[in-house]
Order: sequence, then C-alpha cells, then structure tokens
Amino acid sequence: MNGSTALDSAQPARARRAWDRFAHWPASRARGALVVLVAMLVAAALTPLDAGDDPQDARPHPLAELVAGDAGPDRRDDDLLLYDAVIERLQNGERYYDFIVEEHRKRQYAVTPGVAVRLPTLAYIDAWLGPWGQMAVSLALLLSVLAAWWRRLAEEPGGLERRRIALALVFMGTSLCLNRHYFVMHELWAGALLALSFGLHGPGRWGAALAAAALALFIRELCLPFVLLMAAVALYRRDWSQSVAWSVLALCFLMALSAHSSAIAARSVEGDHHQSWLTLRGLAGFLTLVVHSSSLRVVPEFLAAPIVMLAIVGWLGWRSPAGVFGSLLYLGYGVAFMIAGRPDNFYWGVLIVPVLFVGLAFMPRAITSLVEAAGARSGGTTALQERSLP
Repeated sequence: MNGSTALDSAQPARARRAWDRFAHWPASRARGALVVLVAMLVAAALTPLDAGDDPQDARPHPLAELVAGDAGPDRRDDDLLLYDAVIERLQNGERYYDFIVEEHRKRQYAVTPGVAVRLPTLAYIDAWLGPWGQMAVSLALLLSVLAAWWRRLAEEPGGLERRRIALALVFMGTSLCLNRHYFVMHELWAGALLALSFGLHGPGRWGAALAAAALALFIRELCLPFVLLMAAVALYRRDWSQSVAWSVLALCFLMALSAHSSAIAARSVEGDHHQSWLTLRGLAGFLTLVVHSSSLRVVPEFLAAPIVMLAIVGWLGWRSPAGVFGSLLYLGYGVAFMIAGRPDNFYWGVLIVPVLFVGLAFMPRAITSLVEAAGARSGGTTALQERSLP
C-alpha cells in the first residue's frame, strides 16, 4: 500500500481528498444521484445502439472495418475513395474548389449546406506529407498526446496516483490514429489534436493548446464547441487575455467557414443533394457515436453502453480543473450527439474518444464516495480549503 492510499484509509470517508467531489456531498444528494445513476446505466444497457437506423440512408463507414479489424488496402469505403481522389488531384496541381463539388456529385454526396463539404485543410496537409510523412506525423502526435497527459495528470489533484491507468486509457483512445489506411479521415486527426490541446492546457500555459485546437478546428468544424468552452472557462476564471484569444480563434474560424460555404454555394446548382444532421436520436445517438467509434465496438452492447456512462461519472467525480472541463465537454458533446448525427455519422465520436475514457480511472472512487455519502447519517459537508476551479 503506498503512502497516499494509507493516508486516505486513515481519514474518515467524508473528510478525504478535496478533489473527490462526491465524498463531500450531503446524504440526500448522494442518494438522489445514485438513483439517477442506476436509471442511466439500465437505460444505457437497454438502448439498442442501432436505434433510428434507416437502411436506405445509412452507409457503413470505414471506421467500422477499422475497429472490427477487417480493414485492408483493398477495402476502401466511398468516403475514403473521395478523400483519396481529392488528395491525388491536389498533388497533380489542381485547386481544391475547382473540383470538390464535381467529386461530390460524382458520388452522389451532399453539396449543401456548405459544411457538408470538408474544409480543404487536411487534404492539403495529406497531399504535402505523403504516406510516409503521414505515418511520422501520426506517431509524433500520439507521443505528444501521451507526454502532455503524463504531465497534466501529475499536476492535477488526484491525478498522480491514477496516472498510469489513465495514460493507458489515453493510449487506447488515441492509438486509433496510427492506422495508415485512415490517415485521410478528418475525425482521427481532429480528435487527437483536441486530446493534445486538452493535455497541454494549464494555468498560465495555453499558447500551445490554442495552436493545437486551431489546427483541429480548421480540419473539422465539429471542434468548435471545444474552443468555445475554452473561451467560456477562461472568462469564468477572469483570464481575460486567454478568453480573448480563444474567442478570436472562434471568430476567425467562423469567417473562414463562411467563405468556404460561399465558395461551395457558388458552384452548386439546383438539384444538388442536400443533407440534414438534425435527427433527435436521443441517448441512442450519443452511445452509438461513442461505442461504434472506439474499441468498445467489440464489447457486447449491453456492457459497452454502460461503460460510456461510467466514464462520464468518473469525470464528474474528479473535482479538478481537468475534471470540470472534461465533465462540461463530454456532457456538452453528449447532448449535441443526441440531437444531431445520422446513423452513418457515428465516426463523429472519434472527436471525443481519445480522452473520454480517462474518466474510468476515477470512476471506482466516484461510485464508492457516492455510496459512502449516501449512507452517512449527517447531511452536512466537510469544510475544506479547495483550490480555485474553473
């Protein structure tokens, strides 16, 4: 038994760890939370992850083959073939907006709204790097994510004693980006870059995090909530310069996205395929996006879905700057994925999978503390001197 564990055991259950949020809850609140938790776990276990699928609309995505271990150089999904064609034409000297709408029409892909067409950032990067360059950059990115989180976990309250298991979970989530057959997929790069930005961020240390998030955002517009949350948290902490920096990034991106949409609209014609992502799929939408775009795909659904919910419980129980930001981030994306995203968009989950399961490292303590708090006779809380949190 290490020193920290022995110290924890010597303290009363309600007086241990300032970072253990649920240990300081009154009994009534803890009991209510346990009821909600059990209900959510049961609902997750009973939710069919293919709920809402439309066989005429849903197309299997290449990531399904990746996670299932059935991928190969001769198995290229239509999405990947589109990205391959775009990169090849860029390498031949053509300009992105001169041909991208043509490529979408050829495959009967949506052209409107303009965000249905990917931003050109990743295509140009892939065209410039080539296969070997992509492999080198993906490996460097993975190592950078692990290094960033190794340091951040050591700096966060409660993170040091769980650093090894948490880092293993980061590796499990991020290593997906090492599969060379999917280097053309925007979500793989954007998700890893968001994980890097999250890990690099800290008090008085946000320049590198801003740069990583900016690249992710210009690869995939679905990263915008991450940037806006960073701005909001900085504003809450009265870090004016950081809040302005994140806000300016969001504003610059929206201007670029508007220009991109205008360029696509200028080349679209009546009859071009339109696409809507508002599907209101509820809990099935969120769980499908996460489970089907992670290693949980090989786990039985009635177990995989509750594991996702338990990871979020772990984040909620971790009262630290990272824990608060992660809780808000994953709850926010969870709600968004319940509202938007068709069945064949499940690979959107790759944006949050790299670090989401870090919550599992804190989940056992969170549930234990809830049970202990629920069984306490007194509903009072222990007064603690706690560090300022966002």
